[in-house]
Amino acid sequence: MTIREQIEKMEKENLSPHACLSVNSKGRAFPEPQCDIRPVFQRDRDRILHSKSFRRLKNKTQVFLTPKGDHYRTRLSHTLEVSQNARTIAKALRLNEDLVEAIALGHDLGHTPFGHAGEFVLNKVYEGGFEHNVQSLRIVDKLERSGQGLNLTWEVRDGILNHQTHTKPHTLEGKIVRLSDKIAYVNSDFDDAIRARILCEDDIPLEIRKTLGYDTKSRLDHLIHDIIINSMDRADILLSKETNEALFDLRKFMFKNVYTNPVAKREEGKAMALLEQLYYYYMEGDHIEQLPKKYLDMLDKGTKKGRVVCDYIAGMTDQFAISTFSSHFLPKEWQVGDS
Repeated sequence: MTIREQIEKMEKENLSPHACLSVNSKGRAFPEPQCDIRPVFQRDRDRILHSKSFRRLKNKTQVFLTPKGDHYRTRLSHTLEVSQNARTIAKALRLNEDLVEAIALGHDLGHTPFGHAGEFVLNKVYEGGFEHNVQSLRIVDKLERSGQGLNLTWEVRDGILNHQTHTKPHTLEGKIVRLSDKIAYVNSDFDDAIRARILCEDDIPLEIRKTLGYDTKSRLDHLIHDIIINSMDRADILLSKETNEALFDLRKFMFKNVYTNPVAKREEGKAMALLEQLYYYYMEGDHIEQLPKKYLDMLDKGTKKGRVVCDYIAGMTDQFAISTFSSHFLPKEWQVGDS
């Protein structure tokens, strides 16, 4: 019996009847030999962790654009916080931690530079539309490994695609990540807003704090405990009615006071204009020939030009987008010897 088979046996013996077992995976689009050590969802987690797209998250905006200061969240730190919250819940409910972690680490791979501002721009300019969850799936399916993709399991791909509020994952592990994402961003984004001196703790309405807690730590603790208590031995991932309403109200508060706050978003208009100009630059004339070879290969295989340009821009970090814009649109200093 291989180490992988021993682990799969332990899953059967120890995990909840509602857990998604590794041996019951619907498999990969392209069948491949099993690893002798790692079950399928652990392999998926490792593939995502070692991908270029995952590494780029460290230089992509969460809420505050290219902030000065070492302690503001980036898309990478947000992803790790989602993963940690989700693993804590999955472990307590005896669900599959490897599946939860793989989904959590991959859920935001498709985010653009400058966060949701970049997503809004690409959705506006590209006729086919742009959503970061769909782009995350496109990355793991088609763009990583020079166009080969990561060939992830059906369950991980489902969780990545369906992590947003208006979607519904097919596994409990995917539902955990979907809820953990909300828990992570409303609490960490508020913490960053305090750091930026945009808000203070007392700005959160008292009724919300009475239910969820009076600081970020206590709110996280309450929300995670509430999910575990209300989901234990059930075929669903749930919050209590009172907590769910308070979380909904906290999200509304954050959208009003942070996500659309003119102080927090004062540079967003510039970032949006930058990405829009980059998009049209590559769409005009023969400028698309400046893209890396793997994107040109996609064109040769019949992928729409706008789709290829979106793929390239969405993969940029904040600083790479700024430097690329500068090289295309800002004059360079004259040097001796130029002619």
